[in-house]
Amino acid sequence: MAKTNLTATRLLELLHYDPETGIFTWRVSRQGTGGIGSVAGEKNQRGYWRIGVDHGRYMGNVLAWLYMTGHWPENDVDHRNNIRHDNRWDNLRHVSRGVNNQNLRGPRRGNKSGFLGVSPNRNRWSASIVVDGVKTHLGTFDTPEIAHEVYVQAKRRMHIGNML
Repeated sequence: MAKTNLTATRLLELLHYDPETGIFTWRVSRQGTGGIGSVAGEKNQRGYWRIGVDHGRYMGNVLAWLYMTGHWPENDVDHRNNIRHDNRWDNLRHVSRGVNNQNLRGPRRGNKSGFLGVSPNRNRWSASIVVDGVKTHLGTFDTPEIAHEVYVQAKRRMHIGNML
């Protein structure tokens, strides 16, 4: 977490957070951003809610953590349902980066199979999973769909952070 001068006290002076909706609204009138009660922030290009406060830009999920606990998170604040702008309090969890990375649900850009945990292997498809930095080969299969199902089953057993 980057160093910041924003404190929980200052955050509570400026913004109201509704834990049931995950929405922040302004407690104060600010030039150019709307009046008291207007929704604070906007969704960025990656789908996260970002809010500008006192010359800094902050992720809504991190501000929710600060607002509700009174301190900055030491690790990642993850969205349980993988919806990046859903900052409802019951959708957020404080986890390590490794556990947060286990919550991936779709393939990364450039994945040739179109499935998480699956890659081409000659004329077949390989499934593999990484746990604690160690890659484990799960097998080679005739279709990417079968390889992906094997991966999903392993993910449910082996990834403690998995939310599937």
